[in-house]
Amino acid sequence: MKQAENLVNRKAGIRTWIGLAVLALPALLISIDVSVMILALPHIGADLGANGVEQLWIMDIYGFTLSGFLITMGTLGDRIGRRMLLMLGGAGFCLASVAAAFSPSPEMLIAARAVLGIAGATVAPSTLALISYMFHDHKERSLAFGIWMACSMGGMALGPVVGGAMLAHYWWGSIFLLGVPVMVLLLITAPALLPEYKMPEAGTLDAASIVLSLAAILSFIYGLKKIAVDGPQPVPLCSVTAGVALGLIFVRRQRRLHDPLIDLRLFNNPAFSAALGGMFGITLTGAVMLYVAQHLQLVQGMSPIQAALWMLPSVIASMSGMLLSPLIARRIRPALLIGCGLAVSATGCFLLSEVDTKTGLASLVIGYILFNMGASPLVSLSGDLVVGSAPPEKAGAAAALLQTSGEFAFALGIAALGSLGTFVYHNHIAASIPPDMPKLAVLTTQDSLAGVIAVAEKLPGNLSAKLLEFAYEAFIDGMHAVAMASGVIMCSVAALILVRLRHIQPIGQISPKESKQQH
Repeated sequence: MKQAENLVNRKAGIRTWIGLAVLALPALLISIDVSVMILALPHIGADLGANGVEQLWIMDIYGFTLSGFLITMGTLGDRIGRRMLLMLGGAGFCLASVAAAFSPSPEMLIAARAVLGIAGATVAPSTLALISYMFHDHKERSLAFGIWMACSMGGMALGPVVGGAMLAHYWWGSIFLLGVPVMVLLLITAPALLPEYKMPEAGTLDAASIVLSLAAILSFIYGLKKIAVDGPQPVPLCSVTAGVALGLIFVRRQRRLHDPLIDLRLFNNPAFSAALGGMFGITLTGAVMLYVAQHLQLVQGMSPIQAALWMLPSVIASMSGMLLSPLIARRIRPALLIGCGLAVSATGCFLLSEVDTKTGLASLVIGYILFNMGASPLVSLSGDLVVGSAPPEKAGAAAALLQTSGEFAFALGIAALGSLGTFVYHNHIAASIPPDMPKLAVLTTQDSLAGVIAVAEKLPGNLSAKLLEFAYEAFIDGMHAVAMASGVIMCSVAALILVRLRHIQPIGQISPKESKQQH
């Protein structure tokens, strides 16, 4: 008993912390790769002659394969070894990055991006599970998870900034070559700095479960993404329905298997289920980021790189909050810290709901800072709550569930909250458009704000100004609806966390019940 207690309280050495840096850099890179394409896509389309459908696949295939293979890779790492899987993924990411950078055709680039997603799916489950195994002291492990989550979440926001800087000096393929030195560093240092761990007496992987999980996730996310772009058309609705049906079949199969791909008993742990549900809830509000970015570019008239720089303060605030949260949680209960943080985030949402064309940047930037900073305690502590509450042999699968739920929630949030914003936009336009507006302009206003701006440039001055005024007001009304809905979600998640996690002591402290059990 004393030996086990000494192992739990053993402090990490300098080698372990350097190993954390080796794990955090790929996480930063993978998340940057999700959003770096936003600025590069027009250059790629012009250079490779990619049509609209091909450009959509170039943009989306990475996220599809990344999310689709997370569960499989999480369980595979528990079986063949987490370091081994991470190194295989790093090697694959290097090769696919070079192939993407020098792709001569849209088809090759789509294939390379698909392989990048599969390779990227090895990173989150392997690194989070390795962190759980490397850091034995609870305080240090929580801080390590916070550092990793700061890199993982911050990378998505940094993607457009990094992409803009690279495209200002180099050709579009350079954005893919960013990953090569990072993954080469991982391959060189991993054998010396990272321990190997795999599930003792692991069973065989169930091929049917792998196929079912891939089919369910890809069908569901594909349908949601199409609904977000084209509305509730028959094909995407059928795709979502098929994804749900396949998911139910997958769950039923896991209950019967001796060695399931996902051990559903993990959900019996209140810390695991509440943290996973909380992360799902706050990730639903990802549509706020898109509306803020569009407001900066379309209403404020900024270039993409200017908009990214104005969004940078919220990224800095969020990453700072993620790094500080594990330290603060050593003194107050995580539930209270997370609940207070989400109250700040909800305040940011309600501040964003007051933004209009006359308030300028102040309300928008401050509201967005509060929105991101308030969510940072839950994001930072979720890794420890989810992965740390799972048995060591299930850590990879638990980490994969955390990341997969985020992919689901982001796609669902864009589809659902995006549809809410679009519905409000259309209603506002229909009620306020003047009767003397040309028919073409009326039809365009029902499409998007970007389409309105394109048509307004061809209209006479007074008519153009009037059309833009109505369109801006309609867009802002849609953003208000999304912000208010996001605020309600934040408050609901805060209530869930305060109720379900109230028993968890500050990090590093043990409850009276646990103290009695030890003695």
